[in-house]
Amino acid sequence: MQLPAVYQKAKEQVFTIWKTLQPLLTVHVGLASSAKAVIILEQCGKNKGYHEMDACGFHPEGGCCMLDGPEKIESTINMKTLWKNVSVEGIDVIFSRDAERYICDYIYYTSLYYGNGRAAFIHVPPLSKSVTAEFLGKALQTIILEMLKQCGEERE
Repeated sequence: MQLPAVYQKAKEQVFTIWKTLQPLLTVHVGLASSAKAVIILEQCGKNKGYHEMDACGFHPEGGCCMLDGPEKIESTINMKTLWKNVSVEGIDVIFSRDAERYICDYIYYTSLYYGNGRAAFIHVPPLSKSVTAEFLGKALQTIILEMLKQCGEERE
């Protein structure tokens, strides 16, 4: 599902995903246009600091995702372990604790909030001659399968 670059609409769609589909894990993928040939595994979402305007010229009230939410929420997926264990030939995979304060981090925090931490966020580079859609799809499949292994360990 493609989420809009609009805070409120994205928040509503994330809520709908969790309410209607009730997934074991939701994996969000966002474009990191400044990242060339690198995949970034984000560990946590931050609640405050959203002052940049969205595609419709708005930003959340008080620059906050959830007025009653905690300062940050960690994913139940251990991204650092994932980063150490996953290898994707032809592209660097890195670990991050800061998805920055725009739509990507806003969506991530919102999903972590509604999903009780059962969300993940991956920043990907723009498509290029070396990072094709097919290549990126296979890389994401490898990473997500490792995430699902962690989910399986939690359920046992």
